[in-house]
Amino acid sequence: MIKPGNNFIIRQILHYYVTWIVKHHFHELKFDPIRVDPGKSILLIANHFSYWDSLILYILCRKLLKKNFHVMVREDTTIKFQYVKYGGAFSINRQSKDVLQSLDYAAELLKNPQNLVLIFPQGKLYSNFVNTMQFEKGITRVIEKAEGKFQLLFAATFVQYLKHKKPTAAVYLQVEPLQDKSFEDLKNAYQIHYDNAKLQQTEIVI
Repeated sequence: MIKPGNNFIIRQILHYYVTWIVKHHFHELKFDPIRVDPGKSILLIANHFSYWDSLILYILCRKLLKKNFHVMVREDTTIKFQYVKYGGAFSINRQSKDVLQSLDYAAELLKNPQNLVLIFPQGKLYSNFVNTMQFEKGITRVIEKAEGKFQLLFAATFVQYLKHKKPTAAVYLQVEPLQDKSFEDLKNAYQIHYDNAKLQQTEIVI
């Protein structure tokens, strides 16, 4: 697997670039003003629909959650765009024997209360308004190995233009009780959150 890089200068350049490009591309970035426990790390589970997902949630992390950002990314992406590892990306290859190493690495990151780990459990891109969320089972290994030392946070992001030339990105957030969740429990809980978020998004009237 490819782990995050530790070059301060490149990391700062990426930070300013991501901040600029998100501000330049979007009319507005909206998110729920939730409260999280500063003494625990965050496992952020989100839908995956575009190139913008990680960038939007990086800004969310910096503005609201105040954690060190990490994101699980497909290995072919980290090889093609090697600079992403300096923004907190680490790789996973589901066709490789290293897949367990990537999942265990995510769990280790969650044992540090300063960290946030973003995982897209769908495993690949889907439409922004797909009805049913697909889940890969590896997410449950991360939760088990992290030994409850984190907060579970759901995010559902939707992008629409509405009346503006630039799109608005809305991130619907929910702190989910950790408890003992099976794979189906976790999948169903996220599906409910996603459905509720999509309903709120489609009911917007200007």
